[in-house]
Amino acid sequence: MASKLKVLQVIPRLGYGGAETGCYDLAHYLHEQDCKSYIVTSGGELIKYIDKKKVKLIKLPVQSKNPLIILINSIALTLLILFLNISIVHARSRAPAWSCYIATKITRRKFVTTFHGTYNFKNSIKKFYNSIMVKSDVLIAGSNFIFSHISENYQKFLNSKKKFLVIFRGINTEYFDSDTIKKKDIVKLKATWKIDDNKKIILLPGRLTAWKGQEMFIEAINLFKQSNPELDFVAVILGDDQGRTVFRKKLERLVEQFNLTQNIKFVDNCNLMPVAYYISDVIVSSSIEPEAFGRVSVEAQAMKKPIIASNIGGSKETVIDNKTGLLFESGNPKSLCDKLNEIIKLDTLTLDLMGREGRKNVINRFNIEKMCLNTYSEYKKLVNQ
Repeated sequence: MASKLKVLQVIPRLGYGGAETGCYDLAHYLHEQDCKSYIVTSGGELIKYIDKKKVKLIKLPVQSKNPLIILINSIALTLLILFLNISIVHARSRAPAWSCYIATKITRRKFVTTFHGTYNFKNSIKKFYNSIMVKSDVLIAGSNFIFSHISENYQKFLNSKKKFLVIFRGINTEYFDSDTIKKKDIVKLKATWKIDDNKKIILLPGRLTAWKGQEMFIEAINLFKQSNPELDFVAVILGDDQGRTVFRKKLERLVEQFNLTQNIKFVDNCNLMPVAYYISDVIVSSSIEPEAFGRVSVEAQAMKKPIIASNIGGSKETVIDNKTGLLFESGNPKSLCDKLNEIIKLDTLTLDLMGREGRKNVINRFNIEKMCLNTYSEYKKLVNQ
């Protein structure tokens, strides 16, 4: 019975990433389905937005990879599962998954995992550590790309009797909706970023880290400026360095080297991402390693904005090339430059059509309701086995 279903999600931190927002959205959705919803986490920015009447929050140091802390967490989770009479435990990262695995074995409760990324492994020990994510009763991959990655790299750990499926991540299409943007927010953001109304804006969102491709993006902007010497534009690199100060300085030196200080702006963060998308003329996702899903590409499409994304990973699934956006050759600045030139020359009618197709694509395939409904359906099947 749905009314008796009690779900405990466990995630290291509740920040603004795809895994975290998915956990947050599902937790509130479960309450609407008359389920008891719980989250165990160590902290994070999203905590303040949790509706405590709908979702019960429990803090444990589940972000720790220390074996002793993992064991202590497993004991704490075992007690929680028994005390709250939890039906399903859903782990969304490796360290807490180990704790959840032990706790569910002791309590004989159902165990679900979501494989959110392509975890690195350089040796058999690290691969074994990662493999905890496939030891669940139901294994969820966030994209077909992740499904293939698991099949290729963790085959010997997979149990053919356990369920393994894809449930695409979803975004809030009511939040990412160009029709809800307020003019005062547009004016405020442009003033904050010190950008004139007449400038074309190229937006690259994403934390500052090498695999997100900011270096390659700067090289592409250099080529783009050379091919459009009269164009008044600014490229905004939006993302926190998260302590990677050396990498940030490297990017800043590269901007100076190419004499692009008037054309490239670094912005640490933005609390109104829909507005950031809205004021931009084109969005770029320049990752040089495969994105597990590629949230930027989906959010841009939801906002009816043209997206240019690397032709690897999740972006190949979320972007319909030449219909909802453009794909470029990963790691190739000239290819990205060519696509920027292509987008910048499109007429308003073509851009509007691309925008409408992009939003339709997201609503049909990558919305929160669909993600939550599919996950909830799997929960019900699992407890009824």
